[in-house]
Amino acid sequence: MEFTGIYHKTSEQMSYPLNEQELIVNLKTGYDVERVFIHYGDPFETGILGGNEKWTGKREEICFKKRLKHQLWWTTTLKPQYKRCKYYFELHTKDEVWNYFEDGFLTEEQTKMDGRMLQCFTVPWMNPADINETPDWVNETVWYQIFPDRFCRGKNSVKDESLISWREGEVTNEERFGGNLNGIRERLSYLAELGITGIYLNPIMQAESNHKYDTTDYTRIDPHFGTDEEFAALVKEAHEKGIHIMVDAVFNHCGRKFAPWMDVLEKGEESEYADWFMVQNWEDIQKRADTRDGRFYSFAFADGMPKLNTNNEKVIAYFSKVCEDWIRKFDIDGIRFDVGNEVSHTFLKCLRRHLQKLKPDLYFLGEIWHDASQWLAGDEYDAVMNYPLMSGINDFFLDKGMEKAEFEYMVNHCYTMYMQQNNNVMFNLLDSHDTQRLMSRFDDLDMFYQQLAVLFTMPGSPCIYYGTEIAMEGGFDPDCRRCMPWDRVDQPEYQEKIQTMQHLIAMRKREEMCKSLYFHFPEEYKEQRLVEYIKLDEAGNQMEVLLNCSGKDVGIKEGGEVLFARKFENGCLRANGTLIRRKGVVG
Repeated sequence: MEFTGIYHKTSEQMSYPLNEQELIVNLKTGYDVERVFIHYGDPFETGILGGNEKWTGKREEICFKKRLKHQLWWTTTLKPQYKRCKYYFELHTKDEVWNYFEDGFLTEEQTKMDGRMLQCFTVPWMNPADINETPDWVNETVWYQIFPDRFCRGKNSVKDESLISWREGEVTNEERFGGNLNGIRERLSYLAELGITGIYLNPIMQAESNHKYDTTDYTRIDPHFGTDEEFAALVKEAHEKGIHIMVDAVFNHCGRKFAPWMDVLEKGEESEYADWFMVQNWEDIQKRADTRDGRFYSFAFADGMPKLNTNNEKVIAYFSKVCEDWIRKFDIDGIRFDVGNEVSHTFLKCLRRHLQKLKPDLYFLGEIWHDASQWLAGDEYDAVMNYPLMSGINDFFLDKGMEKAEFEYMVNHCYTMYMQQNNNVMFNLLDSHDTQRLMSRFDDLDMFYQQLAVLFTMPGSPCIYYGTEIAMEGGFDPDCRRCMPWDRVDQPEYQEKIQTMQHLIAMRKREEMCKSLYFHFPEEYKEQRLVEYIKLDEAGNQMEVLLNCSGKDVGIKEGGEVLFARKFENGCLRANGTLIRRKGVVG
């Protein structure tokens, strides 16, 4: 047996309560393990110390497994009668049987040896207060990300000579085009008709730049975008159309004109805000250059974005009040935390406790581009932006040498990193204000829709970046932040693309299989770049997703109601074609 490939721990995503009745248990093994059984029961089933009766537990086979590149991931759901659980695993290879305990591996003979103190895995108590709960509404949401300055300028906006004329094509970070909150309000009906049920807004609080990630006042809507009253009206009108609103919180760093930082620049170590920041060299604090010299910490090395000390109790209290006001004044539904992996865990735990008293179903989303397990235990973020899924999808379409098994490994990896509760509300995206636009990566409309088909059939909560519905192009920042071409949206070319997006979104919202956490990868076709996976809902209904990335036409087996298709005719899925169809109930 490949012992080095086997891993389990009663923590994080390996063993956790899904709710007050169900316990999820996961195990990693090597590919040599062919069957797994779990022996489980109450720790006190044979008494407090066991007495003379040997604890054995109930034996059940674990049937569900996912393939990772070098390991298998086995999953089962237990229902401990008394909210406690003690267990060990029985592992079968072709020729061997071993029992896996917390302290290692034993043969069947060793397990039954009289007097041996077996160190079973133990979940001592499924405390309701410790269960990771995420807001149910998020799984039902289809998000639309808006970069406010480039989305829409309201019809009655005050004339501003400093604005650049609205245009298509490339832009710079220095240009301001005048998109504002009233412009978004005017387009709410457009978004509702598209099928959008959530808007994620890039920062709207007062800042110097057009991107607003250098905040100067967290308590004031940026005048370039509008007023408190206009934002409150936007949220109210969005809610009336069934659209949630999530704001961007830039709490890792501030701008140079944030009042506490200006006080520190003026008074140095004597400032009452000296501990709000991370200054190492007070003598050079006024110097304007990147911060590689270590005089103070900043976002990346940008001296215009000094890093906030989110370990400081006064900083925690300040931002708790800021978020409280956002909820009380505007009734926001979610907060996306910029550079969410650098703010302190203490900050996030305190903030979450405080805000959930005001709005229990508030969505906490972290911007984290890597494994975020330590932030997703239930007391910090509900989810993170699923950049690993985005990059995995991109790399598969980019690298023609990758076979469909590697697509399977990638997807399974992304959905075995976290608890099911987190996976259910994961923020899935294919591009954003920080990346090259999806259409510009491959300049191929068929591949564009293949990747969107994955987005809308994966567990979590899908987000499209403004303009994706018309396959808008754009390179890396700042080119990905182009102006929305409203004067051409009614043209047939764009209307066809909008209707395709409406179709995908409607399918996502209508078919429970799209939103379900349950999926597997069959081996129905021999072509190694024909991606195939089955989604299932709790009733056992099946949905088949086929993506022909093989570069040649492929004959497809008959059966099922077509839900979405491109380049599929007379049973043939052409190169770069997509087919999604309902397959009926699992037999």
